[in-house]
Amino acid sequence: MSSAAAGTQAKTRNVDAPHPSRPVRPISSTNAGTKSRIQVPAPASSAHSLDAGPETIVVTGLSRTQKLQSAPTSATVFTSRAITDARIQDVSDFIALAPNVSIVEAQQAGVSFMTIRGVTQVRNGQSPVAVIVDGVQQMDSRQFTQDLYDVAQVEVLRGPQGDLWGRNAIGGAIVINSRQPTNQQYAYADAQFGNGSMYRGKVGVAGAIVKDRLFYDLDFSEHYFGGLLENVYLHKTADRTNQYSGRGHIKAVITDDLVADFRVGFNETRGGANYYQYQPAKLDPNNPCFLDLSNPFGGMTPDANHVSRTFCSNNRGLNTRDIRNASFRLAYTKPWGAITNTLGWVKINEYIASDQFPYTAYEGKSGYDGTQSQWSQSTSWEDELRFTSRSDRRFRWVAGGYFLDTRDYFSSATASDYGKGIARISVNPLYNYAANPTQSFLGNSDHNQDFALFGHLSYDILKNLTAEFGYRYDWNAMNQYVSPLSTAGIPAGCTITAGAACQRTRWFKQAQPKGTLSYRVNPNLMFFVDYGIGFRSGQFNQSGSAQAAQLPGVFDTVKPEVAHTIEAGFKSQWFHNRLTVNGSFFRTWDRNSDYFLFVGAVSAQILVNIDKIQLTGGELEARYTILPGLDVFANGGYTHSTITKYGFDRADVGNAAPYVPEFTANAGVQYTRAIAKGLNLFSRFDVEAHGKQYWDPENDTARKEFNLYNLQVGFTGPQRKWSAVFFVKNLTDKAYNAEYVSGGFVQPAEPRTLGGELSYSY
Repeated sequence: MSSAAAGTQAKTRNVDAPHPSRPVRPISSTNAGTKSRIQVPAPASSAHSLDAGPETIVVTGLSRTQKLQSAPTSATVFTSRAITDARIQDVSDFIALAPNVSIVEAQQAGVSFMTIRGVTQVRNGQSPVAVIVDGVQQMDSRQFTQDLYDVAQVEVLRGPQGDLWGRNAIGGAIVINSRQPTNQQYAYADAQFGNGSMYRGKVGVAGAIVKDRLFYDLDFSEHYFGGLLENVYLHKTADRTNQYSGRGHIKAVITDDLVADFRVGFNETRGGANYYQYQPAKLDPNNPCFLDLSNPFGGMTPDANHVSRTFCSNNRGLNTRDIRNASFRLAYTKPWGAITNTLGWVKINEYIASDQFPYTAYEGKSGYDGTQSQWSQSTSWEDELRFTSRSDRRFRWVAGGYFLDTRDYFSSATASDYGKGIARISVNPLYNYAANPTQSFLGNSDHNQDFALFGHLSYDILKNLTAEFGYRYDWNAMNQYVSPLSTAGIPAGCTITAGAACQRTRWFKQAQPKGTLSYRVNPNLMFFVDYGIGFRSGQFNQSGSAQAAQLPGVFDTVKPEVAHTIEAGFKSQWFHNRLTVNGSFFRTWDRNSDYFLFVGAVSAQILVNIDKIQLTGGELEARYTILPGLDVFANGGYTHSTITKYGFDRADVGNAAPYVPEFTANAGVQYTRAIAKGLNLFSRFDVEAHGKQYWDPENDTARKEFNLYNLQVGFTGPQRKWSAVFFVKNLTDKAYNAEYVSGGFVQPAEPRTLGGELSYSY
């Protein structure tokens, strides 16, 4: 069980968490004396009772909804109560509380690098997990880093989940379920204020338009952060951000058996970008933000533990990201099971512009520095048809098909810096623009399609022994059109008028089987073992980047990644369910893992394959209710990674894999005490432990292990309808680098943040 869920004491009411494979069966309700079979979902409980029994938690991201303690998978689940207690505001918050899962957020809003059980994500690469929000799978990893609001439950499933969720579930799946509207009108407001001129506001309202038949909810949030990391040359912050997001949802019970969901949403982000430092740059002691031209790169030896929180670039980085998304789901339930069709659409535009390597105040007149920019536009749509049998039978099954279509354009450019700003470049370079003339330009448009068929079988061999088998087969077609305006990598014969010669095509395909065997010794103890194959599709490097880099082993095509994983685990509860202890062990053989290279001279961002990596580790999670209102919790994850084959550089065989922390852990205590009628004192203290982590296959430098301490103190009202909380993250202001890129490119993590939060709901 999640450490974040450690303090959860209230019994869960009937949560209607949407699940694409198992829509909730219409239930009976009494309406004005007339009995009708309609679907009336109950809201997630947010009660804060000091003497309530242990919470019953369910997992919805598997082939059927199951209690967490009966689900044969390694999972951390955060209920609505746990989300509130741990102040989970965005994805990085719950990832920090899940064992063997870590995330790096750097460069820009749409870029994040997740690692789960040693399976990593790199810049310009695909996610190692499938992310499902309210039954709709995210189609682009740039959708992931957004604020969360009105969330009923988050599930982090570790281990390959590709048999049900597809090619990006090579390391696991993250399932996010929102609170469902009901006949009861509901509204909430939340306001936060903190250092760095931070404020965050969230408001929402939900209820029934037509009682028992038509429901709605609307949510809106704004998050502003002025920044805490300073550009001393410009006397402005580098890490500012401002994010607006909103969504609308209509749920219609068309008949007793047919339910429709329609959702729309948007996100607009404006902020800083590329606030990196290049450690080998030697600055002039008499002019500290400028290079020492007598020895410009005679600075320090790259060190992942050397942290500086100031910057010197003469251009303040800019990042804009706009997301629009919509989905439509139909769930048709009959006595034999259910049919669910999910249609999703998303469009993302993102742009960044900043100083170029080596990120100093020079304006290019010395031959160093310059500007760089990237522009991307992506439009995707998906459709999944899923047939699911009833879950109360000895033999259960799931079958379906999936289709994804993605069209995107991506360009990157470098330009001379004359101190007159950065020209916005999208599909056309500006070679003759005097104020900021383009020096290099790489552009390409891609049209990718994924086709998949899948099925899952479950059979109760005995009352307490269950066998499961899932299978999925993916076909991924990739087509790329290289812009003839590029300065490198143009295919032979490719011109503006000869478009056919500018195209290249590749197919990637892979089977993803998974088998599971689970045995329940008694209601409070169960064991499970599984074996599965995960798949992450290959892709194209940006055309011309390999040629521009001129490095051996760098190619325009990145091979597909395949991981074989075997896992064994247990789940247990003791002392009348006051103590929960869950654990698991895994071994993964990963082939063609992605690794990111950056060639600063041409701003080339390149992916290469590490041929083989072996990953061994496990997780242990525990929660203990000492007294009503007093809980202690702890979890830990360990991963030992070894490169066993690497054609790019054989000398790296035997080294640790990049971006894989040796361990992650979280432990703490939460205490709630009634101090007056309807008034509770709430306090929580926890520590996050981050293990040693290498950033490149050469293992040149490792970020040492470190701890972060977090504190909350406040008051809550009856049924937690209102709360007032003071919080501190990174209490000791630990300085560490959020990211290190081979060669000495570093971005520091945020300093200590503190503030207050007021919330009210009715």
